Amino acid sequence: MFFFHTIFSFLKNREYRDLLYTTMIILIIGTVSYHYIEGWGIIDSLYFSVVTLTTIGFGDFSPQTDLGKIFTIIYIILGIGIILQFINTVQNHYSETRNKRHKKH
Repeated sequence: MFFFHTIFSFLKNREYRDLLYTTMIILIIGTVSYHYIEGWGIIDSLYFSVVTLTTIGFGDFSPQTDLGKIFTIIYIILGIGIILQFINTVQNHYSETRNKRHKKH
């Protein structure tokens, strides 16, 4: 229940929602681009976008075309900061909500 409360309170905040929308747009751009540039399926393209921008980099997919490699360089430079900011914001929000809840009890 606490998890859902945290998510709903996160979504109520306009700045958090804007960051979520920006993150989704970045992932959609990567997914669509890899789908057309590399010819990957939508799921594989989304998977690669997430794995790349979260800096996990499993190595099971990699761009094979020159255009795909150039796009990846630009995509990482532009997207990694946004994705990491989103992850950091979610973690901070969760921690703040948990601390407020513990103070009440």
